[in-house]
Amino acid sequence: MDVTANSPAVTCTTTVCLSETKLVCVEYPGFVKNVDKMLDSIGGEPGLSKTYADSSKRLELRYRPKDPYCHPVCGNRYSSNNLLLRVRRRRRKGSNEEPHVSMEILGVIETTYKFQGMADFQYLATHNEAAGSQVSLYDKIILHKPEKKEFFDHPVPLFLPPPIFSRLDSTVDYFYRPDVAHREGSLPSLLSNENLIGPNRARRPHNAIFVNFDDKSVPTEPLEAARLNWNKNSIHHSDVKAEEELTKLFEKRPVWSRNAIKANVDIHPEKLKLLLPYLAYYMLTGPWRSLWVRFGYDPRKYTEAKIYQVLDFRIRCGMKHGYGVNDMPVKAKRSAYHYSLPTTVNKAVPQPASLKEITQDGASSSGKLSSAKYMLKDSAYIFREGMLPPYRQMFYQLCDLDVEKIKNIIHKNDGKEEACDERDGWCLPRTADELRDIISSMIAQVVRSKRPALSTPKLKPVRAGRKVEESDEDEDDEDEEDYKASEGSENEMETEMLDYL
Repeated sequence: MDVTANSPAVTCTTTVCLSETKLVCVEYPGFVKNVDKMLDSIGGEPGLSKTYADSSKRLELRYRPKDPYCHPVCGNRYSSNNLLLRVRRRRRKGSNEEPHVSMEILGVIETTYKFQGMADFQYLATHNEAAGSQVSLYDKIILHKPEKKEFFDHPVPLFLPPPIFSRLDSTVDYFYRPDVAHREGSLPSLLSNENLIGPNRARRPHNAIFVNFDDKSVPTEPLEAARLNWNKNSIHHSDVKAEEELTKLFEKRPVWSRNAIKANVDIHPEKLKLLLPYLAYYMLTGPWRSLWVRFGYDPRKYTEAKIYQVLDFRIRCGMKHGYGVNDMPVKAKRSAYHYSLPTTVNKAVPQPASLKEITQDGASSSGKLSSAKYMLKDSAYIFREGMLPPYRQMFYQLCDLDVEKIKNIIHKNDGKEEACDERDGWCLPRTADELRDIISSMIAQVVRSKRPALSTPKLKPVRAGRKVEESDEDEDDEDEEDYKASEGSENEMETEMLDYL
């Protein structure tokens, strides 16, 4: 019996040695006729090497590399496992033999840049003359060589284009839907009299009562809608417990900030939005602005309400205060010093959680007390000597400033209060400014103690033989700045009113 007749075909395998050369592939979005010009458009070899060294950067391609106002097209970085082959096909002239094909592996491509996004809008540096013609401004605004004073004194039309026009370079599906008020059979919207653009739904009313400082009286009970809303949503035992605790807090102290409440009562933030209008009203203006006041209590009539007034404090930053922006331990939420364009940095991709991490989180969370799930720390509303505020902007109540020197200033006119002022309340005039100066000096001492090098200003010699303090900022930039709150901040004045409109 012939076994080989029915046996499968024998396949040959070959082992190929890969080259150790690591390569980077750029899928260029265009026909390359001149390699040198192509490299210039992506920054040349130095620019490409610099981008490759930082894995978070995207490769920028400028079709007009000599134009500083050219907005780039950005290429995303991808990991790849490709091979670069050199294929040669040789055939003798005049021969009918099949050509000889040879292949050679030049290297392994581990990184590939792909330009998958859309190009940003381009704006040329031109100026429209009165006759309607366009004149180029490049020779007038771009400095090619050192120029004399006359070059800078020459009048030039204002040309200040933004660094980027479009935030995104990829298409986004918005899924537009018709407005509820425009559908057939729907009732007219309550917000139709306002100049709103296509709201999908009206805001959920929380039925809070707002009071201005000039109002003659204060409410003594909540709105019926607020009562019904809370009774409808307080279905758990924890909600009833939170209501009892907050009621006791208002009996003990008639005026509270939301951060102070969240540091003393454990309740979900959404439930707190429903509970507060049920127990208190909200002050919009005056010395108790952005605070919640117990129903029936009018702080304008009682001098003892002085300690419940609010102090809007913002951390001062600048070299004249002893430390710069980068030296401040309390970081701002946004900073222009570390801003990068959205189209030049890869967005962070959420990493999948491992089983080990889930187990550890579960074990750690099971050991914690559930009562402190939503509570804030005391530092969110109390200031003590030697501590730093958690946010750049804080709304302190005077009774929560636990510093003896500050208490003496607050109670300086006890028993001598004459009238409640909208700016200073029951305190002496300019008391808030004096308290801000004291807190700022205390914070500066804490910063210097943590960073001793900051207490000694750097000196540099000048021509006249004198020495002046070195400053990294202009004189105008050293003035006090208004900073946004840090990440996780509960900035009541900015956000809390919107929750109850």
